[in-house]
Amino acid sequence: MISIATSSDAPVSIKKPDVSQNEVDAVWVNILSHVQPQVNSQSFKTWFEPIKPIKIENNEVSVTVPSQFFYEWLEEHYYSLISDALKKTLGPTAKLTYTVVPSDEPMQSILVTSSDAAGKANDLINIRVEQAQYIQPLPYEKTFLNKRNTFNSFIKGESNQLARAAATAVANNPGGTSFNPLVLYGGTGLGKTHLMQAVGNYALETGKAKRVIYVSSEKFTNEFIDAIRNDATTEFSNLYRSMDILIVDDIQFFTGKEKTQDSFFHTFNSLHQLGKQIILSSDRPPKELQGLDERLISRFQWGLTADIQPPDLETRSAILRNKCERDDVFIPEIVLDFIAANVTSNVRELEGCYTKLLFNASLLGKDIDLDMAREVLSSVVTEVRSPLTVEEIQRIVSEYFDIPNDLLRAKTRKQEIVIARQVAMYLAKELTNCSLKTIGLNFGGRDHSTVIHAYQTVEEQIKIDPKFRSSMEQIKKKIEIHSR
Repeated sequence: MISIATSSDAPVSIKKPDVSQNEVDAVWVNILSHVQPQVNSQSFKTWFEPIKPIKIENNEVSVTVPSQFFYEWLEEHYYSLISDALKKTLGPTAKLTYTVVPSDEPMQSILVTSSDAAGKANDLINIRVEQAQYIQPLPYEKTFLNKRNTFNSFIKGESNQLARAAATAVANNPGGTSFNPLVLYGGTGLGKTHLMQAVGNYALETGKAKRVIYVSSEKFTNEFIDAIRNDATTEFSNLYRSMDILIVDDIQFFTGKEKTQDSFFHTFNSLHQLGKQIILSSDRPPKELQGLDERLISRFQWGLTADIQPPDLETRSAILRNKCERDDVFIPEIVLDFIAANVTSNVRELEGCYTKLLFNASLLGKDIDLDMAREVLSSVVTEVRSPLTVEEIQRIVSEYFDIPNDLLRAKTRKQEIVIARQVAMYLAKELTNCSLKTIGLNFGGRDHSTVIHAYQTVEEQIKIDPKFRSSMEQIKKKIEIHSR
């Protein structure tokens, strides 16, 4: 049997799965007894009396409400009150399921579950929307995606490895992974938009999704305001809730916009419970977003949150080389290395320097070289050069020859070590103001005559061996770029 507790009793214990309607009604009366003292009589009559209990099973109370609007009003204004009443009556694992059959949408049934079960942290609502109507594919021009933003054009690096892997998984199985929503965060110009749109483009191209839309938070807000002004909120909601993949950029700008947040909250719920994919971006982790409804922040943390950091030197170099290849233009490697070494903040600035350099070269009708790059990009690139040291030359030479740095100072006479040591001595004499004695001391205490011999050997080899001469030029370029 089932025991009914008064407001002062312990929570009800439901042990019987086939509870009679009379017992269900009694439990619901008990739940309402906790609610009624906390609302005025008119509100109670308007919003609570129309609720009809249906059944109780596994500590879950099923009720019906007259409309979708009715449900949304309850969740918006009485969520905490209802949750507390459930806990007091049925215990911490209690659930309340609303069944809505909107009169103006006979083809659609909506099942809404509100729960206080552990693990959902202040916001425990699951919504499943089962739609019978057929939804047509969305024309590409209405997706607001950029066709150039693909996975192939997105350069993978350590700074974005997790985000790219998650995005790839989502693109292959939208809504079918645990990465829902997928939230990408990081500073401006790091590739968040590119990566999100790559998901949409790939899913459409492979047929994984038919309806995809990309929208900034500002655009979503403006469209919502227009919908209110034109009495078209139903059309607005139906559009976004019909998507297979919803991509929203810069959600931090939802802060302070309460009505917009509420609209997005219900859109999120509908899509998530339909198993549709949601992808969001922000300039910081969801938990650090100020001015957002706790219900939204909770939902944003349901899936995977991945950060994108500023790209490292290798990734910046790869991005520039990829752009040259994609645009079929030639820029000397020394110039690309110069840009990659000096523009470190974000990808957008990196690409801006690349575009500016191409524009000026075309305008002036000149080939691009390092001097042009320094002049054209002087407002962006600030080189801070420090005196070149023998140690720096040793480091770069050892990297070029792929040998341990300390072997340049060792006693070994292995041929590959001797050549590298002589090259480093030659460059130290050419590029620094150090005396022969000082250079020799930096190579394991060798005397000045050894340095002179190394210089003469390398100088002769440069004259007679084109391949060796080319290697020396490459090493000099690396020193010029990396030593500051």
